[in-house]
Amino acid sequence: MRRISKLTRVAVGVASLGLVATACGGTSSDSGDSDSNDKGVAIAYDVGGKGDQSFNDAAYAGLTKAKDEFGYKTADIEPTEGETNADKEQRLASLAKQGYNPVIGVGFAYGPAMKAVAAKYPKTTFGIVDSVVEGKNVASLVFAEEQASYLAGVAAAKATKTDVVGFVGGVDVPLIHKFEAGYKQGVQDTNSKVKVLSQYLTQTAEEGGFSSPDKGKAAAEGQIEKKADVLYAAAGLSGQGVIEAAAKAKVWAIGVDSDQYKQAALASYKNYILTSALKDVGGAVYALSKSVHDDKPLTGTQTFDLKVNGVGLSESNPEYAKVAGLQDAVNKAKQEIIDGKIKVNTE
Repeated sequence: MRRISKLTRVAVGVASLGLVATACGGTSSDSGDSDSNDKGVAIAYDVGGKGDQSFNDAAYAGLTKAKDEFGYKTADIEPTEGETNADKEQRLASLAKQGYNPVIGVGFAYGPAMKAVAAKYPKTTFGIVDSVVEGKNVASLVFAEEQASYLAGVAAAKATKTDVVGFVGGVDVPLIHKFEAGYKQGVQDTNSKVKVLSQYLTQTAEEGGFSSPDKGKAAAEGQIEKKADVLYAAAGLSGQGVIEAAAKAKVWAIGVDSDQYKQAALASYKNYILTSALKDVGGAVYALSKSVHDDKPLTGTQTFDLKVNGVGLSESNPEYAKVAGLQDAVNKAKQEIIDGKIKVNTE
C-alpha cells in the first residue's frame, strides 16, 4: 500500500453525518495469525462509550457510513471500567489480528497502546483520535477544538443576558484546556464585560469526569446559582447533565462534538440547546476508512480545522438565528480565524 500524509478533505464536513440509533455488533469471531485480511473498519471507544450523544457516537456515525458505502464488516468495542493500557493493547491487537483495517482508537487514552500495537502489525493502518502517535502505519486524527470553542464563546457572549456564562470541563487535561481556552477567548473578544465561570469535574478520567451526568448536572446547577445563563460543556457523557440542568433552569446550553440539538436522547431538552461546537470525528473516521479502501491509507498527523470544515458551530435550533447579532458575529469570527487574523489560544 502506498501511504500518504496529506490531509484528505473527503467526507469531512461538520453536520454531514447523522447519528444512528441502532448498535453495531461486537468483534467478529474470525481468527488468524496475520493482520492482512482487510476485513473492514473497527473502532474502540473512549470513556463513556456508545450512547454519549457526543464524541463516541460521532465516531460510530463515521463507521456506519463506511460500512454502508464500502460493504465493510465492522466492529465497535466498549471500554471497560478501570481498564489498563495493557487492556487497550489487547483490544487493538485482537482487532488487527482478526483482519480489521483500519483499526481506530477513539480518544487520547489509546496513545501508549496504539504505539505498541501498531509496531507489531505493520500491514494494518491504525488511527487515533485526539492524540499524535508516531508510526509509519498510524494516522493521528486531531482537531482544532479551540476554533469551534471560540465560535461557541462568541455565541455565548451574544446570547447572555446576565453577562455571566459557564464552562464545564470533564477532566482537567490538556485536550479539554483547548476547549476552555478557545471559549474564554471568544467570549472576551466579543464582550469583555462577560464573566466566564469554569469548572472541571475530575482530575482523571477514571474518576468519571467524562461519564457521569450527575456530576455535570451538579456543576451546572452551581454555575446557574451564580447567574450563568449560557453553559458550555466539554465533558462527553457528563455533558448531558449540564444540558438537563440548563433546560430545567430555562437557560442556554451549548453542546459539543455532535449537533446535540438533533440527538433523540436529548429531545426533551433541545429547545434550550442554542448551538453545539462541532467536531467531525465521524468525518475523520470515514476519511481514514476511505483512504484504506482506496489503497492510499492516510498516515501522519491529519488536522481537521475550520479551513476543511473539520470543526464548526451548528445552526439547527431556529432560536440561534433570532439572537441579535449572533450569526453575523460568528460568521465574521470564523472567516477571520480561517484568514489568520484571529489566533485562537489553546491553553
